[in-house]
Amino acid sequence: MASLAWEQRPELRRPVLVAGFEGWNDAASAASEAAGWLTRQFGATKMASMDPEEHFDFQSARPTVELVDGVTRDLTWPANEFFAVPVDARDLVVLRGVEPNLRWPSFCREVLGVASETGCEMVVTLGALLADVPHTRPVRVTGATTDPGLMASLHLQRSRYEGPTGIVGVLHDTARATGVASASLWAPVPHYVSTPPNPLATRALLDRLAQLLGTAFELGDLDELSQAWQTRVDEVVSQDDDVRSYVGQLEERYDTEAETDIPSGEGLADEVEQFLRDRGDD
Repeated sequence: MASLAWEQRPELRRPVLVAGFEGWNDAASAASEAAGWLTRQFGATKMASMDPEEHFDFQSARPTVELVDGVTRDLTWPANEFFAVPVDARDLVVLRGVEPNLRWPSFCREVLGVASETGCEMVVTLGALLADVPHTRPVRVTGATTDPGLMASLHLQRSRYEGPTGIVGVLHDTARATGVASASLWAPVPHYVSTPPNPLATRALLDRLAQLLGTAFELGDLDELSQAWQTRVDEVVSQDDDVRSYVGQLEERYDTEAETDIPSGEGLADEVEQFLRDRGDD
């Protein structure tokens, strides 16, 4: 792990690694904002970081320059950093970062190496994608896993997608090949309002993650942001007859679609907790 630099190795309680990347898997920045919310909300401690020179093409992912006190320039490189986050009876190892440009296989091996060294029982990735969904309806978070046992325990539908993938897809394939339990949570974002942020999608990801972990997050701040965001979008949509008609069509389709096989929050929490206990016993 030549590109990984440890700062500290705290003792962790039944940890789960949660990753959210900026980039291709991050429509409206919903996934990276969810990872950022976790580190801000629970008093995160930085554990380790990856050397950006190993995994970035700086002509594609350029460092940024900021003025400090109007004079000094502060240079910030694209980063992938691991944080210890205490949540109720277990801890999270949260990976906040940017989708790398180079050497994805070794990048994924390093991420899974951190999961192994910290004793993580599962790897959970957060993603967001543009979709034909209305902003006026609840966000339906979907899921996938590379572990057949976990797939059955969560009653998740298998993805039928074939085509280009991002770092999340490669990370899951690497986890599958190495026998690491992993799950992925995805929030659809209305394609007609894709500009960040989307607090509704961020909140939905965090709510489903909490259910998976068997805990509850206090999401009042995101409730307020979501209401304000939805009010602003409603105002814009109301001023355009074509957009308003299109949103109405999406609402009708949403309302008439059969419910997907996503388990209830209570059932999801119970089954994942049992799954993790069984792995711990093994």
